[in-house]
Amino acid sequence: MSYGTQQRGITLIGFIVVLVIVGFFAFIGMRLVPVYIEYNSVVSTMKSLQSEPALANATPEAIRLRLDRGFNIGYVDSVKPQNIKITRSGNGYNLNIKYEVRKPMAYNIEFVAMFDKTVEISRQGSLD
Repeated sequence: MSYGTQQRGITLIGFIVVLVIVGFFAFIGMRLVPVYIEYNSVVSTMKSLQSEPALANATPEAIRLRLDRGFNIGYVDSVKPQNIKITRSGNGYNLNIKYEVRKPMAYNIEFVAMFDKTVEISRQGSLD
């Protein structure tokens, strides 16, 4: 029997603590990531409208229709019609979408994510 060698590694309790911490952050990520993926779809749809110079001469209803089609393709459910504001600007329109998402986290705890994005839809198709 050799007493000169020292064992290395993690104990069972240490492993369980690490596993609980990793599991907690994985749980938080599983709740938050879909909300930000949906926001990315909102921004992507807005940018696609921004790159269409013909929409600068369209009516706000036509812009809303194109936006709704893009949201259907991107599976966006959190943005409601009252969250969309289209205002006339010199060269076209300013499109603003401001909304919040409330989702349950665990038991009586929930998280709130608020998003506010504005793009300009103009004849030049300028990017913000």
